[in-house]
Amino acid sequence: MDRSLIDGVKGFLSQEEGETLYELALETCSMGPCLEIGSYCGKSTLWLGWACQERGSVLFAVDHHRGSEEQQKGELFFDAEVWSEADQAVDTFRLFRQAVDRAQLNDTVVPVVAPSTVAARFWSTPLALVFIDGGHTYAAAYNDYACWARHIVPGGYLLIHDIYDSIEEGGQAPHHVFKMALSSGEYEFVGRKGSLGILRRYPAGVFPSDLPEKDY
Repeated sequence: MDRSLIDGVKGFLSQEEGETLYELALETCSMGPCLEIGSYCGKSTLWLGWACQERGSVLFAVDHHRGSEEQQKGELFFDAEVWSEADQAVDTFRLFRQAVDRAQLNDTVVPVVAPSTVAARFWSTPLALVFIDGGHTYAAAYNDYACWARHIVPGGYLLIHDIYDSIEEGGQAPHHVFKMALSSGEYEFVGRKGSLGILRRYPAGVFPSDLPEKDY
């Protein structure tokens, strides 16, 4: 595990958030594989992948690699380095693959190059951790939650990135979905690290009424 590789990978995940992903995956991936939605160029993939590798588990990395809405040409987060002239489209898979190669994670990371909703259609494998960091429209964030959270095992984690308290800080769709998950009664609020929201599915036989209320 060479953490210096992280600095060379494009992405929007802070060091604190990345280390939190690593620690939570390390804690839970003995219960099953982990899955992320929105790999981009592989920054979160490395953090999660290293933890899974240590535990002999697997990380499924779901991304169509054509960029989210705000990363398209002419949009605020467009990056010319991930633009493919040949395809006339964003293509982050090349840089993602390079990051996984350099981190020596090919025995751990399973790239799923498809839209999240397509990859989920016939999914049946229980998951120890789901990290949602895909599209930031309400429809995209909701679909990622609706498709994948139901596969999390009791005691496993649901992690949602880009949780902002105000629209001035960032888009609100992930925060709305985060609150929706909490209101479902299926998750315990664990905390926040930066813009990373952390929820844990209640273990079997534990109910919200058994636990103290927390301010999120």
